[in-house]
Amino acid sequence: MAKAAKIPATNINPLTVKEITGEKESFATMLDESFGSVKSFVGSVVEGTIIGLDSECVTIDVGLKSEGRIPLREFAGASGKAELKIGDKVEVFVERLENKDGEAGLSREKAKREESWVLLEKQHKANERVTGIIFGRVKGGFTVDLTGAVAFLPGSQVDIRPVRDVSPLFGTPQPFMILKMDRARGNIVVSRRAVLEESRAEARTELVSNLKEGQELQGVVKNITDYGAFIDLGGVDGLLHVTDISWKRINHPSEVLAVGQTVNVKIIRFNEESQRISLGMKQMEGDPWQSVVEKFKIGEKYKGRVTNIADYGAFIELGDGVEGLVHVSEMSWTKKNVHPGKIVSTSQEVEVKVLDVDMVKRRISLGLKQCTANPWQNLSASRKAGDVIEGEIRNITEFGLFVGIDEQIDGMVHLSDISWSEAGEEALKKYKKGDTVKVKILEVDADKERVSLGIKQLDSDPFEDSLGGVSKGAVVTCTVTAVSDKGIDVSVGALTGFIRKGDLSRERSEQRGDRFAVGEKVDAKVIKIDRGSRKLELSIKAREIEEDKQAMAEYGSSDSGASLGDILGAALQQKKDAKPKKTKKEGSEE
Repeated sequence: MAKAAKIPATNINPLTVKEITGEKESFATMLDESFGSVKSFVGSVVEGTIIGLDSECVTIDVGLKSEGRIPLREFAGASGKAELKIGDKVEVFVERLENKDGEAGLSREKAKREESWVLLEKQHKANERVTGIIFGRVKGGFTVDLTGAVAFLPGSQVDIRPVRDVSPLFGTPQPFMILKMDRARGNIVVSRRAVLEESRAEARTELVSNLKEGQELQGVVKNITDYGAFIDLGGVDGLLHVTDISWKRINHPSEVLAVGQTVNVKIIRFNEESQRISLGMKQMEGDPWQSVVEKFKIGEKYKGRVTNIADYGAFIELGDGVEGLVHVSEMSWTKKNVHPGKIVSTSQEVEVKVLDVDMVKRRISLGLKQCTANPWQNLSASRKAGDVIEGEIRNITEFGLFVGIDEQIDGMVHLSDISWSEAGEEALKKYKKGDTVKVKILEVDADKERVSLGIKQLDSDPFEDSLGGVSKGAVVTCTVTAVSDKGIDVSVGALTGFIRKGDLSRERSEQRGDRFAVGEKVDAKVIKIDRGSRKLELSIKAREIEEDKQAMAEYGSSDSGASLGDILGAALQQKKDAKPKKTKKEGSEE
């Protein structure tokens, strides 16, 4: 601008000076208002008129001292072309009053953004959905164009469940809900998931109101667990339990189903209160168990395939959806306490016999060993108790030896049947697996599938030999071998015995062990022969009582006038006269 010319003071109009000096305050007010309006003009959206068009820019007059130019591409619509003509009214954003080229700084994009913000704020307050287009990927999510305003879409808000590939959503108008707006920072956060959940809730309400048991639906496998699969029925989930997937045995749902797979299901249970839905797939087909009785008769043999092996047996598939169980006890005639996996293998084809059919519990009991000859029947016919055979020791356990009788059957020698003289554990140490031993068959029980063997029975029992004529009730002469508070240990030839304290005398005052000395001879009555402990149990008291009864029987009773002392005295005297007098050790008593 040209510098203003200096005006001489003599030419100044006094009125003008007065107005300038006298109205100083009013002029300042007008100046502030003028500058304030300019400040509010910058950064606002105003309406302008198109006064020029070329291939790259649009010239617009917004009432400033100079026009502004805006790139033509900022006016492009959905078709990518700008449909404008001179004289059209458009809204633009004033960035500055004058740029370096002396033109007004205008922007159509910022004007559209401002328009969008105003509209979006209204929609956000009203909790309305907005339409946007996903056009970019940033850290933690995506950018969305909301008709000029750029919003942030977090990755967790794209869908109800994680989406591996979001590319199909790019460039396509999508409904969103605004979660947060901050105009000062220019931040907008949107959610597509909120829209889907809202739509899902609406669909769920409508779907649940029309659900009923027996209804057939189509769904998508949403998730798979060990116990079943969750099926999305279009807004509501139902559980398809592993037992309701197929009539066949399924160990895990993933053997049949996959996430995202579309399946046809039937509602088998629906609880309106909890809104729990139980689904079934196998119910869409006929029940193969309806014809089981006609197809598989008890006592008949059929071929099947091993589908599963457990500790308690093996499952055999007899037909589509029909399985039976061979219990471990029905797998082999001779292999006891063996895991079923060592007898059969998965997918193996075997012949089985139907033992029982339970239609209520839907169970078929099968037998594998019944399809082969029973070796126990042959053994009971060829072997009997008392036979002496030789066999190999096939196994040694804490309770005895297992000796092979033939290729299939083993007999057991119990610890107590190894030796007459040694304890079982000590006698067991003399043998090792693989040794050949001679044994005697003690018992053959084909029903219980058991053969009892003995080694010590090959020789006579020294205890029985030592008994000689000793029997229960006999009176024998014993030699005291040990004295204790509980009684006395005695020997009767090669036999050992014990007299309890209460059996030392019929008189309580005489029931003392210290009455006897080691080496002393006493007469006692045998009251028990314990072949288990191989000992005799004796009683002096019982002998004395028996002698009293005999004396009473032989010499009369007190009714005849004789006293009991006279009777017993006569009996004792007769006994002394009949026997040679024994030499008693010092301190012993009769």
